[in-house]
Amino acid sequence: MNVSFAEDMRRIDESVVKDYGLPTAALMENAGRRTAEEAAALIGSAADKVFAVFAGGGNNGGDAFAAARHLMNMGARVKLFFMGEEERLGETARAMHSALRSMGTEIRPLVSDRDWDRLRVSLRFADAVVDGILGTGVQGELRKPVLRLIEEINAAGKPTIAIDIPSGVEANTGRVSSLAVRADRTLALGLPKVGHFLGEGANAAGELLVDDIGIPHALLDGTQLRQSLITRAAAEKLLPARSRDAHKGTCGHILVVAGSLGMTGAAALAAQAALRIGAGLVTLAVPERLYAVLAAKMTEVMVVPVPDEGKGCFGGAAALQETLTLAADADAVLIGPGIGRAQETSEFVRLFAADVKAPLVMDADAIFAFRGHLDALRELPQVPILTPHLGEFAGLLGKTTDAVQDNLLHTAREASRAHQAVFVVKSACTIVVYPDGDAFFTTCGNAGMATAGAGDVLAGAIVGLMRQMESAMTPIVGVYLHGHAGDLAYERSGNGLTAGDILTELPQALKELTR
Repeated sequence: MNVSFAEDMRRIDESVVKDYGLPTAALMENAGRRTAEEAAALIGSAADKVFAVFAGGGNNGGDAFAAARHLMNMGARVKLFFMGEEERLGETARAMHSALRSMGTEIRPLVSDRDWDRLRVSLRFADAVVDGILGTGVQGELRKPVLRLIEEINAAGKPTIAIDIPSGVEANTGRVSSLAVRADRTLALGLPKVGHFLGEGANAAGELLVDDIGIPHALLDGTQLRQSLITRAAAEKLLPARSRDAHKGTCGHILVVAGSLGMTGAAALAAQAALRIGAGLVTLAVPERLYAVLAAKMTEVMVVPVPDEGKGCFGGAAALQETLTLAADADAVLIGPGIGRAQETSEFVRLFAADVKAPLVMDADAIFAFRGHLDALRELPQVPILTPHLGEFAGLLGKTTDAVQDNLLHTAREASRAHQAVFVVKSACTIVVYPDGDAFFTTCGNAGMATAGAGDVLAGAIVGLMRQMESAMTPIVGVYLHGHAGDLAYERSGNGLTAGDILTELPQALKELTR
C-alpha cells in the first residue's frame, strides 16, 4: 500500500472527477458512511448511543456531516457542532449540510459562551466523538477557537474516531505545532498519510484504518507515489524460498565487526541475529582483549580475535589488515555494534569502510565515525546501509534531534541522495530510504522495543539476509522481520521485553514469512 502526502491525495481526488467522471459527492458519501460504521464499531453499536460530531469548514467537515446522517440512520442520537461558515462551504460539503438541515438536525455553532457550555454538556453525556474539524491541509499554529475545541475534546476522554487525520496533525510530517485530537482510531481516506506514522502524529492517530472510499485502485497504486508500507505481502515477495539443495555456503557468510570493553553484549546480539535470520555462517571479529568473553558466550558463531595492543578496542594498522582479510571472504559485513567512539576506532572504521568490497551495513558507533566526514560516505566503493536511531541520524547530519524529527522523511531523503547511502532510521515508525527517493514505512513494532540492544538485533538481521536475497532489499525485509519478532515478544513480555526476546522470536517470524 502506498503512503501519500496531502498534495498526492488532492491530485488523486481531482483525477477521480476529471478522468473517471465520478462526482466528489460519491467519495464524500462513502467517507461518511465508512466513518459512521467505524464510529459505531468503536463502541459496539450506534443504536441508542450519543455521538458528538465536530465538523469544520472544509471537505473534512463535509465528511463529518455525511457521517452524522449515517449515524442517525443507524439509530444514534447526534449532537453536531460546526466550526465554520455555511456560506463558505464547498458545493459538496454544503449539500451534506443541507441534507442534515432537511432532516431537522440541529447544527450548533461555537460562537457564544452559551454555545461552549452546551458543548461541554454534550461531551459529558456522549458515548463517542467524531473528529471532522480539520483535514490534511493544516499547517502551523491553530486558531484559538480550534485550539479550545481540541482541548475540550481531549479533556472529555471519550472514545474518539478521527476522519482522515486527527485535527492538528500535519499530514506531510506528523508535526503538531499546537495541539492535536488524541484519537483512539483514525480512518484514513484513500491512502494513509505520512503524518500517520511519523512524529507526534503517530501517537495522535491511535489505531489506523484505511478505506479506499471508492477511489479507483489504479490511482491509489500509481507509481508517482514514492513511499509505501512494508507489509507482510511485500516482504514475502522479496524473500525467495530456500532451495532444497541449499547449504551453509549458499546461505551467506557474514562478518560482524563489533565490540569493545564494556560492550560485548551488542556484538553478541548482532552476530546471533544474523544466524537467527538464516545466514549460513557468521564470523564475529572482536578486539583480542574481548576474545575469551565472547568465545565463551557464543557457540554457533565463529569468534576471531583482532590485534588490539591490549586496549580492548579496534584501531591501528594490524587490526585494519586483519579485519580486511576476514572481510575478503565474506558475502556481507556489519560494522559498529558496541565498537566504541575512541578516536583510533573511528579512524579504523573510515579506513575499513573505504576499502571493503562486500555489501556493508554500518550501525551505532560506526555511524558516529562519519560525523564531520560525511563526504567520505559518498566516496565508498559500495552504497552502504546505515541504521541510525534519531539521535545518531541527527548527530551525523550536524542537526538537533528536534530539527530532524520536524520533517523526518524529507531530511532522510535529502541525506540519502546527497551521501549515496541507504538509511534505516529507527523511530516510532522505522523508515527505509534509498538514494533514488523511494521510502518504506514499517507496519510492525511496538513501544516495548524501545530497549537497549534492539538496534543491534536489527542490524544483524539486515546483514544476515544478504546472499539469501537481493542485498539492496534486505533493509525492507529485515525491518519487517525485526518488527514482527518484536510484536511476538510483546505478546509474552509487554513493555518488559528485552533485545534477547526479539532475538529469540526471529526464527518464528522468519518461519511465518516463508510458510
